[in-house]
Amino acid sequence: MGRRAGRHRFVPHHYVFPGGRVDRRDFDAEASSPLREDVLERLCASCRPRLAHALAVAAARETGEETGLALGDVLRPDLGSLDYVLRAITPAESPIRFHARFFAVEASRLSGALEGNGELLDLAWRSVEECLRLPIVDVTEFLLRRLAVGPPNAAEAGLFSFRNGRAHFA
Repeated sequence: MGRRAGRHRFVPHHYVFPGGRVDRRDFDAEASSPLREDVLERLCASCRPRLAHALAVAAARETGEETGLALGDVLRPDLGSLDYVLRAITPAESPIRFHARFFAVEASRLSGALEGNGELLDLAWRSVEECLRLPIVDVTEFLLRRLAVGPPNAAEAGLFSFRNGRAHFA
């Protein structure tokens, strides 16, 4: 995790995981291995296979850019090692909206040195307990608590959203 700088419009000074937008090139990027069938199936509950591929490529690319860690080869990520954990949508009244998918991967599947590009400050490996004591947003807390119980279960990926101003998981 790393802390977003105060200059950022979205969650400044909060600790977050690496991530960002899907780029046009992510749709056609080659991977050293495709998404596992169970991961692809869960992702395709809310998107088409082409977007599922692009989301996974974007997750690997953003992780590399923001942390210096590569998932497989930098140019051809190992998508087969990703687990799909959660989909999240910000509330309608939020001034900055996002519709995100969160992935997890075993640290042993990453290579490189942990050194960011400056987008995330105070970048470090941290325990779940330590992360929960940092300034984080509700979806990050929810994600951490899910990951604390163990690896994602194929039947558990769901949607984190808001109803009537309250966090909701379906």
